[in-house]
Amino acid sequence: MGRTRPDSRPAVGHVMTVDAAAWIRDFAALIDTHADELTALDAAIGDADHGTNMRRGMAAAVAALDDSAPDSPAEVYKQTAMVLIRTIGGASGPLYGTFFLRFGAAIDSGSGTVDFARAFRAGLEGVIARGKAEPGDKTMVDALIPAAEALDKQVAAGSSETEAFEAASLAAESGRDATTPLIARKGRASYLGERSAGHQDPGATSAALLVRAARQALR
Repeated sequence: MGRTRPDSRPAVGHVMTVDAAAWIRDFAALIDTHADELTALDAAIGDADHGTNMRRGMAAAVAALDDSAPDSPAEVYKQTAMVLIRTIGGASGPLYGTFFLRFGAAIDSGSGTVDFARAFRAGLEGVIARGKAEPGDKTMVDALIPAAEALDKQVAAGSSETEAFEAASLAAESGRDATTPLIARKGRASYLGERSAGHQDPGATSAALLVRAARQALR
C-alpha cells in the first residue's frame, strides 16, 4: 500500500502553482526595487544599463497586462516575451524573451510544480541556446541552472509547493553569489578578462530575482 501524504503537504503537480500575471508583476516590482543595484553591478563589468533596461522592459510588460489580460498563462508569458524583446536593449531582451517564450510554450493551464519545473527547464534551455552560455561563464545561466536543478530535486522528493520554490530561490541566489570570483567568458564582461573576477554578475542577479518572484507568486 502506498504511503499517504498528510493534508498539510499536498502532492506537487495537482494545483495551480504560480499565478502567471502575479509572477510578472512581482518580478517587475523586484526589478524596480533593485534597478540601481543592477546598474551598479553592470557598471563594473558591462554597459551600466542592466537595471535601467530591465526596469523599462518589466514596466512595459506590466503595462501590457493592464491594457489586455490574456486568456491563459501561456498567453501571459508569450505577451511578456514579445514586450521584453521589443523594449529591453542589449542581450537581456532576447534572453528573457526567449525564456518566457519557451516557458509559455511548455506550461499547461493547470500547471503544478511538476509542470512548472518542466517549463522552467525549457526556458533555461532556450536561454542557453540563444546565448550559447555554459555553467561558469558568469551569466544569468549560473543562477537559472541551480534553480532548475533544485526544482527537479524537490519534485522527485515529493516536496510541497512552498518547499520546492523556496529551494529554487535559494539555489538561484547561491548561483548568483558564485559568479563573483568567476572570470567572464560571455558578453561585454568577457572583454575585461581577469579583471571581471571579483564582481557579481548583473544578469545572474536579475535571474535570481526572477526565481524569487516566482516564489512570491505562489497561489
